[in-house]
Amino acid sequence: MPQIDQIASIYASQLFWLVVVFALLYFGIGKAMLPKIQRTVDDRDAKIAGDLAAAKAARAAADQADEAYQSGLAKSRNDAAAAAAAAKAQATAASEARVKAADVEIAQHVAHAEAALASARVAAVAEIEAVAIDATQEIVDRVAGLSVDRGQAAAAVADAMARI
Repeated sequence: MPQIDQIASIYASQLFWLVVVFALLYFGIGKAMLPKIQRTVDDRDAKIAGDLAAAKAARAAADQADEAYQSGLAKSRNDAAAAAAAAKAQATAASEARVKAADVEIAQHVAHAEAALASARVAAVAEIEAVAIDATQEIVDRVAGLSVDRGQAAAAVADAMARI
């Protein structure tokens, strides 16, 4: 076969060109393309590191904003509780004042009513005594046929009322 017979004569030249082509490819890729790829990787790493730093800064700012919000919310709650307590105290004081005023007014009404009852009781007792004296005089006159003066009848009625 003639193809196999040529191998010995062209072997060295093919090997030479094979080494030259591979060397050109190796150094071409190593010198031309590899720095571009490395630069792209470095740029990407720098971008990622910058994004992470920005994210950390944003998170810190968000944490500070949340802390400020929470402290403001706590202050608002405390202010609202204080205002509610003050309003409750004011309402309690006002209702106590109204209750005291009502108690005074009721006490005055009770005192007037008791005085009126006492005077009515005295008047009623006096009327009852007067009626009893008149009735005693009439009963003694009709039953015994005797005439009793008003003083004796009053003494008898007073004695009977004292026993009741």
